[in-house]
Amino acid sequence: MLRQGTLPMSVTPAKAPASDKLIVALDVPNAVAGLDLAGQIGDAVSFYKIGLGMLTGGGLALANELKQEHGKRIFLDMKLFDIGATVEAAVRGLTQFDIDFLTVHGDPHVVRAAMQGAAGSGTKILAVTILTSLDRGDLDDGLMIEGTPHDLVIERAGRAFEAGADGVIASPQEAADIRALPEAANRLIVTPGVRPDGADLGDQKRVASPAAAIANGADHIVVGRPVWKADKPRLAAQAIQSELAAL
Repeated sequence: MLRQGTLPMSVTPAKAPASDKLIVALDVPNAVAGLDLAGQIGDAVSFYKIGLGMLTGGGLALANELKQEHGKRIFLDMKLFDIGATVEAAVRGLTQFDIDFLTVHGDPHVVRAAMQGAAGSGTKILAVTILTSLDRGDLDDGLMIEGTPHDLVIERAGRAFEAGADGVIASPQEAADIRALPEAANRLIVTPGVRPDGADLGDQKRVASPAAAIANGADHIVVGRPVWKADKPRLAAQAIQSELAAL
């Protein structure tokens, strides 16, 4: 364990199980801080995202403890990209942590390799389309082909589905058009760039509210700073859950 007794699972009696539509990003410096935050939030959240920034701060240990000892669902946001053999091997190794979601870049060769690596496990492979922090100017800097970010996201999502992806990562603003794709049937759409009304946008450029993201077709929303930077993270998470429950 990272710290004995760090995670009291229920501060107050829960009225209903927390919806797993809300995924809270544990974008804090290390695993101990992540476990402390999860302890503050308690049973208000059942699904957590652990990203690349925490990889050297004990992120895999945190994922394992939250999953195995506290029954949380885990989204490991690694955004893997490499040659096929390397991606396949990396994914196969990560599935030993019994994670629920794992991200890779949405290039078809990467998706195909990741699906091979995840074969036989319960890990769902989510393909990143275009980061929600990017706009057309950023794509120009990266020599991406012409087209609006919206149109490119839809195209990349379709190609990722054709390559076998279990789902995609896309902004709330593209969720409805992705959901309308024939290939999107029974596939997951997970949306970062979600901000409750009045929240600071931070580095996100293509955003929507939690309710709007779900209404647009998202299966899960990812919320980070509006929860972990709040004075009372549990109350911030509960407010989002209440918004989702009202849909």
